[in-house]
Amino acid sequence: MGRWEPDAAGRFRSAAMELFVEHGYEQTTVADIAERAGLTRRTFFRYFADKREVLFSGSERLQQTMVEALTGAPAQATAIEAVAAALGASAVFFGDNRKFARQRLKVITANADLRERELIKFATLSAALAEALRGRGITEPDASLAGEAGIAVFRVAFVLWVGKSEQRSFGEIVSESLTRLRVLAAIK
Repeated sequence: MGRWEPDAAGRFRSAAMELFVEHGYEQTTVADIAERAGLTRRTFFRYFADKREVLFSGSERLQQTMVEALTGAPAQATAIEAVAAALGASAVFFGDNRKFARQRLKVITANADLRERELIKFATLSAALAEALRGRGITEPDASLAGEAGIAVFRVAFVLWVGKSEQRSFGEIVSESLTRLRVLAAIK
């Protein structure tokens, strides 16, 4: 086994995604992932608590990135402008890793437990954005509404971004989606 090769976590992620796509999430074991990655099961558990975490291990970093961007928005920024800063940071976080994101969404969509975990991730992220907005002096219900709206934009933009024929960057789609939300919200 190639234990001395660098980026074990990345190798596990790649191997797991290949196997999830080829055989399905439920049929793939940690032993299968370790074997495909050329590493041991024991090494796998140094990086991930279970095979599900291969799909969700970046959630905490994404949340931290978004909250830091929201918190760092100019003091005069409105709640939605601060959320827009957080969404912009998420676009930088994802970069152009569209292929992995597309495969990840496909695997999650095919499994009820993973869909539930994804919804929990979104709820946690929305709550974190709302808390950061409250820290900026935004009161309720505005902080929660802005946090939820931000996650709605994030989710819609993400699904568009991973679409098969989509060429725009995640950042472009987020920006366009925020503009559409503002137009919709202005309608009486």
